[in-house]
Parts: sequence; C-alpha cells; structure tokens
Amino acid sequence: MLASTRILAPILLLSFLMTACHTAQKYMESGDYDGAIEFCVQKLRGKSKKKTEYVQGLEAAFQRAHARDQATVRNLMAAGRPENWERIHAIHQAMADRQRRIAPLLPLVSSDGYRAGFDLLDVAALERESRTNAADYLYNHAKTLLEKAENGDKLAARAAYRKLSDLESKYYRDYKDTDKLMHAARELGTSYILFEVNNRSAQVLPRNFVDQILAIGKKDLDSEWKAYYFDKKPGETFDYRVVFNVSDVDISPERVHERAYVDEKEIRDGWDYVLDARGNVLKDSLGNDVKKPRMVCIRANVIEVYQTKAARLTGRIEVYAVQQNTLLDSRQLGTEILFENYASTYTGDKRALSDDTKRRIGNAPQPFPRNEDMLVQAAERLKPDLKKELRSNRVIL
Repeated sequence: MLASTRILAPILLLSFLMTACHTAQKYMESGDYDGAIEFCVQKLRGKSKKKTEYVQGLEAAFQRAHARDQATVRNLMAAGRPENWERIHAIHQAMADRQRRIAPLLPLVSSDGYRAGFDLLDVAALERESRTNAADYLYNHAKTLLEKAENGDKLAARAAYRKLSDLESKYYRDYKDTDKLMHAARELGTSYILFEVNNRSAQVLPRNFVDQILAIGKKDLDSEWKAYYFDKKPGETFDYRVVFNVSDVDISPERVHERAYVDEKEIRDGWDYVLDARGNVLKDSLGNDVKKPRMVCIRANVIEVYQTKAARLTGRIEVYAVQQNTLLDSRQLGTEILFENYASTYTGDKRALSDDTKRRIGNAPQPFPRNEDMLVQAAERLKPDLKKELRSNRVIL
C-alpha cells in the first residue's frame, strides 16, 4: 500500500505541473498575454519557492504584451488621427496596470536561480501625455459638434454632450470651460414639446376634461432629451407641438330593460318507499325497507332590471414641427366608458335561483351617471394611451 502511494505521488505532481504549464501556454497561444500574466502571478504570489516555469512564463507573457502594445501605439500615432488618442490612452493605462501587477514580485528569482528580466517603462509620463491629447481631442471635437448644433442639429448637440461627459469621466473633471459647453449642449440637444388639447367635436366638454388629460404629468413624459410643457408663456419657443383633437363624442341614451323569467330546478325532497307487485314495501337482501329519493320541481319567478349607458370618445393625436409648421404624424385614439347595473327581485322558492340570478338579487336600481362625469372618466382612461403614444413616437427626436 505504501509502495503504491510513493509511486503515485510523483505521477500526480508531474500531472499537475504539466496541466499548469499547459494552461499558461494556452493563454499565450491564444494571444491572451494578460490572462497568462494573471495566471502566473497567482501561482507565484506569496510563494517562498517560486517555480521556474511560472517565472519564465510571466517573463515571456509580459514581454510579448508590452511589445504588442508598443507596436500598436506606434501605428496609431503614425496615422496622425487625433481620435486615436483615446485608444492610445487606454493602452497606456493597460500597460501601467500590467506593471503594477508584477511590481510586488520584483526582483523575481525562481527556486532554481533563474532571474527574470522585465523592461519597465515610464508609463506614467506616457499616460499623462495621452490623457492630455485625448482630452484635447474630445474638447475640440465637441466644439465642432456644437457649431452644427447651433444651426439646429440636435443630434450633434447630444453627441457633443456625450464627448464632454467622456472627457470629464475618463480624463479630467475640470477641463477648461467643459461645464459651460455641456450646459449649452444640453440646451441645444433638448427637444421642447408643447402638448395641447382641442375640442373639435360638436359637444361641449366638461371644464375639467382638459385638466384631467393634462394631468398626465410632465415627469411621466420627460426623458433625457425631451421636455414637455402644457401651457405656452410669452416668448417661449418649442420644437414640436403635439395636439390631441377630440373629434367625436357620443353618449348613448339612458336605457332600462326589464325582463321576467323563471328559474326552475329539480331537487330531492324526502324519500318514497319502493313497493313490490302486491303493494307491499320492498325489502333488500338484509331485510331493510327499500327507499328512493323523492324529486320535485321548484320554481322562482324573477324580474330583472338592466340599466345601461355608454360614452364613446374619439380623437386624433397630431405631431407638428413648429419651425416648418408641418404635420409629422397623426394617429387615432379612442375609448369607451360603459355603465351597467343589474337589479333583480323574485317570488317563489329561493332554492330554484341560478348562480347568476343570486348575484343580482338584492341589487337596487342606481342613478345614471351624468354625461360630464362619464366624459371625465373617459379622459382618465385615455391618459395611459396618450402617455404610451407620446413616449414611443419616433418622429419626435
């Protein structure tokens, strides 16, 4: 047993080492040098006796990663394109991070005496240069975009805002007049929208009908680049005007329908004895009297009163470009409010009533809702559809 254990232990150790080397080599062959670096660092960190294969693996992966990044930076700089500075800075940051990861291990010497060599660069200076150039590019590009925005290009203003946001978040929090330019980009990139409700029907709408629709809420409509308003003040200008034109209002008469019907049901009402051919009570095999259930038909006379009234409201939501005074989109919206009430009374046997009838028994006739109240209710029901249409409308940029 001990002999087999002594033989098996070296085999398992060799298998582990081969697997470890294979894993590092796998990273290298796929070009994931930073993956290989992280793998070797984990194997070396905190170890008093550092294995040569991991020391050499870290050395090779570091050299290849740095050589690749330096070649990429040279090519990007040779292209002479200012927009490349963002990528160059990202590469410099990766190089700095790579050097920070191996710094705690230096000097790196394996247990066999192999000393790894690392060509460390002054990445801090490179990073400062690329950060300055990247920030300068974003700043100048944003100013170019803002010039387009001043001529009415809102998408350019929004792009400028994103560039300036990147400048602040990635490079410098306070860079020249970035805050001022971001404020200008926000103003120029926002679409200002006036929402109105007009009555184009032949009906007089309740006074609070429009108020109910306008209570849709600014916070429910506003988004990052859209701002809604519900009244126009002197001197204010808007990019879009959205109008909900009420075109048709139809309120049905108050209808009362009365009907009488009968509910019938066959139920068991006691027992009857079963008689034999001679007229005697029939006995079962145990000598007990044989009985059968007595079935009777019961009835209930029902009088039902059904009240109904409906209000239908239809309109069109229209989107206009204010400066061009052109109609961009038009869609129909509508809703219906239905008042229903059942009230039923009965005479006869209550047990005969159906489940539907039972639910209506005891209800009393109700006063019909006023036309004004139904229209206000219709306005309330329209609000979710209006909100959905305004938030998803693609012609409003």
